[in-house]
Amino acid sequence: MAIKIVNIELEFKFKSFLMIYKNMYIFATPNKLEMPKNRKLANAELPRLNVEEFVEAQKTPIIVVLDNVRSLNNIGSIFRTSDAFLIEKIYLCGITATPPHKDIHKTALGATETVAWEYAENCVEVVEKLQVENVKVISIEQAENAIFLNDFKPEKGTTYALVFGNEVRGVSQKVVNESDAVIEIPQYGTKHSLNIAVSAGVVLWDVFSKMKA
Repeated sequence: MAIKIVNIELEFKFKSFLMIYKNMYIFATPNKLEMPKNRKLANAELPRLNVEEFVEAQKTPIIVVLDNVRSLNNIGSIFRTSDAFLIEKIYLCGITATPPHKDIHKTALGATETVAWEYAENCVEVVEKLQVENVKVISIEQAENAIFLNDFKPEKGTTYALVFGNEVRGVSQKVVNESDAVIEIPQYGTKHSLNIAVSAGVVLWDVFSKMKA
């Protein structure tokens, strides 16, 4: 007989229990019982913060600036990555779309409710504002005198704003001109071009891990 659960919270806990139970199944062999190797964890087993805990948590001193990012799926993905690494804030500049939007939500998966964000029409003005606040602004771009990501060493006590640009044109030259430095992701294939959401994931993880080291 099917069980009908009317309480939404109870239903979520019940489904989480079933997922954990399903992942903990035992393999039977003629001679022994054994647990699966490297059993996958269910979502309910992960040490995840709720929205209120995320807001109160100490943030990583990194700000993300999106300069005219076109794809809403990319925007959502960057929100999700920023949530993962407790990023301080995201600035959405120029044509970059803002939440709420179903296509942003599709990849953000609720991260627009946790990560602080602000829209600004002019990215250069955002850069100048952050510099006045003693934030070091770094454009992620291929440019003369760029520092390779693997050579970059963040300074303790410094907040960094990392600027990611348009899918086709990249970070605008005006923004690059105003930046304190430029970081380039070293690439060794034929394309020398990464999707912006991939670039953001690579750079944010690298800088986050170096700050935590």
